[in-house]
Amino acid sequence: MIKIASFNVNSLKARLGNLKDWLKEANPDIVCLQETKCTDDTFPRMEIEDLGYNLAIHGQKTYNGVAILSKFRLEDVSMGLPEGDGDDHARYIEAVVPVNGTALRVASIYLPNGNPIGTEKFTYKLSWMDRLHRHAERLLKYEEPLVLAGDYNVIPTTDDVYDPKAWEGDALFQPESRAKLRELLNLGFTDAFRACHAEPHRYTFWDYQAGRWQKGQGIRIDHLLLSPQAADRLAACDIDQDVRGREKPSDHVPIWAEFDI
Repeated sequence: MIKIASFNVNSLKARLGNLKDWLKEANPDIVCLQETKCTDDTFPRMEIEDLGYNLAIHGQKTYNGVAILSKFRLEDVSMGLPEGDGDDHARYIEAVVPVNGTALRVASIYLPNGNPIGTEKFTYKLSWMDRLHRHAERLLKYEEPLVLAGDYNVIPTTDDVYDPKAWEGDALFQPESRAKLRELLNLGFTDAFRACHAEPHRYTFWDYQAGRWQKGQGIRIDHLLLSPQAADRLAACDIDQDVRGREKPSDHVPIWAEFDI
């Protein structure tokens, strides 16, 4: 089995201890990180490599930042989503991971937040999702196991939020955002979590404000989207919710899936 996880760490510098503890406990083979919030030269490379991981890093000072950690070698690493002329946000990194004779393709995604709606930030979010859709469509033509992992900043349905009315004015829950995520899924991708879990109100994010974690008021915005070839190999998927209750946690928790590769 190969275990692939996604984790928005919300500042690698601030959460390095938490990340290392979780890596040792969960022992994932491949990890897609988001919001590392550090440049490539300040990434704590040695501390992660000492745990047995190869690294592909696409960093940015203070904001954004994505990375792929892998116990297997990383090949054909590409940084940035295509069609991004003038877009310097570090939000996408992709690599091929050779596993037991299979070319597994993995991407770490930090999709724009988009708030407030009615501004250029929301327009950027939607256009970024269009670019992702076109790129994903191209990747599917390779007919290989593909995992698009990350913080999508989209709440798919009312089952994925503690109170739909509380999020009506938020970019994460707008009809346009949700529709574009459905369009991506309709290309032939599978939501790994929903393929394994039908129960509502399982979350990957709890805001720091208003005691959201303590009240169980979360949202599910971190997703693992699988090509048909990856979905055929899916064995399990779950959310490591307990990580949110630790000291100085990220507001996100890891989501992971296991594949028979």
